[in-house]
Order: sequence, then C-alpha cells, then structure tokens
Amino acid sequence: MGFRQDLLVYTTLECESLEEMAVCMQKAKEEGADLVELCIDSLTFSHISQVEHLLKQRTLPSIVSFRPNSPRYSCRENWKKTCVQVLNLAVELDVEFVEVDREVACDEVICELMTKRSNCKIIASSHVNGGNPTKERLCNLITNLQSTGADIIKLVIDVAYITDVAPVFHMLTHCQVPLIARAAGDRGLISQLLGPKYGAFFVCGSLGGKSTPGLPALTSIKDVYKLEYVNTDTRVFGVISNPVGHSKGPLLHNPAFRHTGYNGIYVPLLVDNIKEFFRVFSCNDYAGFSVGLPHKEAAVRCCDEVDPLAKSIGAVNTIIRRPSDGKLIGYNTDCEACVTAIEEALRERQKTNGHASNVSPIAGKLFVLVGAGGAGRAIAFGVKSRGARVVIFNRKYERAKALAAAVSGEALPYEQLNDFCPEKGMILANASAVGMQPRTDQTPISKEALKSYELVFDAVYTPRNTRLLQEATEVGAAVVGGVEMFVRQAIGQFKLFTNGLAPEDFMRRIVYEQF
Repeated sequence: MGFRQDLLVYTTLECESLEEMAVCMQKAKEEGADLVELCIDSLTFSHISQVEHLLKQRTLPSIVSFRPNSPRYSCRENWKKTCVQVLNLAVELDVEFVEVDREVACDEVICELMTKRSNCKIIASSHVNGGNPTKERLCNLITNLQSTGADIIKLVIDVAYITDVAPVFHMLTHCQVPLIARAAGDRGLISQLLGPKYGAFFVCGSLGGKSTPGLPALTSIKDVYKLEYVNTDTRVFGVISNPVGHSKGPLLHNPAFRHTGYNGIYVPLLVDNIKEFFRVFSCNDYAGFSVGLPHKEAAVRCCDEVDPLAKSIGAVNTIIRRPSDGKLIGYNTDCEACVTAIEEALRERQKTNGHASNVSPIAGKLFVLVGAGGAGRAIAFGVKSRGARVVIFNRKYERAKALAAAVSGEALPYEQLNDFCPEKGMILANASAVGMQPRTDQTPISKEALKSYELVFDAVYTPRNTRLLQEATEVGAAVVGGVEMFVRQAIGQFKLFTNGLAPEDFMRRIVYEQF
C-alpha cells in the first residue's frame, strides 16, 4: 500500500471570537489536521485589522472563506463589501487558499484576486441543497465554476440517502480540475472516508469529538482509517445498519487490514434501503459487508446465493461479493461464534472436573434461550445442530412459538422463566436487549433462578460485564460474555472478507483492550 503525500486533512472552524479561533486552530493541529478553513463570516470583529492579526498569527496553513447567508450580515450589501475586503486581505497576506463562494464569484472578483495573488490558490465553491444531485446537475455546476478560472473547485452537497453519494465519486474521478467534494449530512460520511479512493486530495474532519453529521472525527482519519494509505485499488468493506454510529466494526477491521497488509477499508454505511444500496454500489470494489439491524432479514432477499445455515436461520450478517461474477453471497457468522464460545467454556469446566470429550458439550443439554430475534434465531439453530434440547422464552410469545417450531423445540410464556427448573445443569443464553446500556440495572432472570444453570451466556456486550453475568458468577455458573461472541463473529467475517487471512490474537487483543 503506497503512502499518499498529497492528501490534505482539514477541518472547518466557525468561531465567534478571534481568541476562540486561535485556540481551535491549535487544537486542530494537535488532532492531526494539515490545514484549517477559517470561516471569517462567523467572527465578530470591529475592524479588518483584527482579521489581519489572526491571519498573520495562524499556526496552520489555511483556507480563508467568507460564506453567504451568514446571520451576522442581514444586509446583503454590507456582507458583500466585507467579504471582498476579507478575501483581498487574505490574498495580500499570501494565505495558502482563498475560497470564493459562487454567489460572490462574479468573474471580476475572481479576476482581481487572481491578478493580485502570488502563491495562494483560489477555490471557487458552491453549496448544493435540495433535489437529487444527479451527475448531469453536478457536471453543469462544475463547468460553471470552472469558467471562473479558479485553481480548485469545491462542492458541498446535501444528500438525503447514501446512494446520492455515488455521483460525487463519479465527479471526483472524472473532473479535469482539482475538486474538493463533500456530501453533507449523516448519510454523506463515505464521501470523506472513501474520497481518496476516487482521487480526492482534500478530506474534511470534525474537531475534538464535536460530531458534525457526515464528517469523521479528525483523530479517526489518522488513527482508525489511515486515509493516506487509501488508493484506487483499495477494496471497500463496511457495516450496513441504521443507526450505525455505535458500531465498533471500524475500530477492529481497519487495524486488522493493516496488520495483514491487506489493501482494504471498513466504513460505517448508514443505509435506509438495502436493496437500493446494492443496486447503486454494484462494482466489485465494494467487496464485503457486515449487516446490522434492521437489515439482517431483508439482506437474505438481496443475495444471489445464501449459505444453507444462514438460509435456515433466515438472517444474514455477512455478505461477500464474489470476485469471479460479482454475485452477492450471504452468510451468518453469529451462529458459529456463539456456539463455539459456549462449547469452549463448557470444555474448560469439564477439563477441571476431569471429563474431557470430543462430542459437543452442548449435546443432550437443556438449552434455555431468551429472545427470538436475529441473534436468538442464530443461537437456536446453532445449538440445535449440536444436539441440544431447546426451550425458548420471548416477550412476544408468538415469535417464540414460531422459532421453537423451526428448531423442533418448545416455547413457554416469558412470565414462567423464573420458575422454569425441570433439571439442574441447564444452559441459559440471553439474546434479548435486556441489560444493555443505558438500562444496565436490568436482567432477564432472577439471581435465585440462575442456581439451576451450569453456564450463562449474554449476547449483550455494552456493558461488557452485565448484571446477568455478575449474578451468574456469584451463584457459581460459568459465564460467557457478548464481547466473546462479537470478536468470534468478526473473525469469521474477516476470514470471509480476505479469503482466510485473520490475525485472531491481534483482533482479540484489540477488542479486549479498546471495547
């Protein structure tokens, strides 16, 4: 993977006071920004000399911009006059980049700036809001901006769906002049994370944990995604979910790609319509996906082929695009992840008691499952395949009955869970959201009832040590946490993504250190 010297990471500073602007500039430098955009229209200043002082004292290369529609300038004439004055000052001071908005970019303003400048580059910019940003519309806009003679063109485009970002990538690839492009809003995040793949040389990030919709944190650009290594050959992977901001996948898969020397990037994909997503992002470079809520069941219908286990579960959590024919193949790595984690813990316990055996330690056990959603289905089919007797409890009894019928198990009303004790040494698995942050004080079952179980598994991994696991440990049961299932299903996915490469110890270490 080649390192790109030309990629510039910047952040936009909108501050009310000159002091705050100076502080934020320093902070941006610490967080790894190569340059900053100074939005002078957001500042309160009484005289242009104050702006001059700020520009002379700047600690990072800068873009000076003065945007229209600033609430500070209700009178259009005042705004335009101040704007031209600020841009002229920036050129005189030889600031690295001066951005002129299309609303002011009458040819004479740009022409004047171009003749005055010595080293600074002129950016002609436009904000596209409303409507569908088609290739034709963007192409016309670029032609229009190009005619100003500016060195660089910049487009900020409001997008309603992730699929609206595709024309932005097309423009980046085909534009004849340097183009800065950003799709604004939550669904536009990939315009920055994948921009370098399409030749983008400017990437915008947000400062100091202040999350701006559609912008990655500055620190994550450098530490998690390492965008300076992304190039045209980089293969794209990601997690398809809604919401997607909570996903830990990028923190795990990106370092694992770099550790194995695989040229891939793993990004959050905020998808509303999964079928439409696959229709638009259909090239082989979009090579593999994790599938989260609420798309796991709909994903089955998007696949050209589905692994038999995933088909019987009725839920897919991994999709691979087969390179030979571009077909989408669906898998479920949740199932094996959960079952092997439980088996390993039981074998450890048996070893201590001197009963090691090659048969699955789940075989013949009474397996009590709480929850009949996607994770519950994966667990039920998995333990059934190992010979367990399955009993399912779910708040919606009908769902429990349907799943029980599919795995030849039994369904019982949720209210009976605490009193259910036909035998000792059972296994309990919580595949519901009970006990997940922020409701960490909750548990699906009483501590007293846990005494009948040999092992307790909890699919919840935020927090890592749930109340259920704490109480199970206190009554002497073996426990397996959701983090263990998470890391195993991720290793399973990574093997599918990379055709077998999976640095298991490395991935496990990241999860246990950082999650």
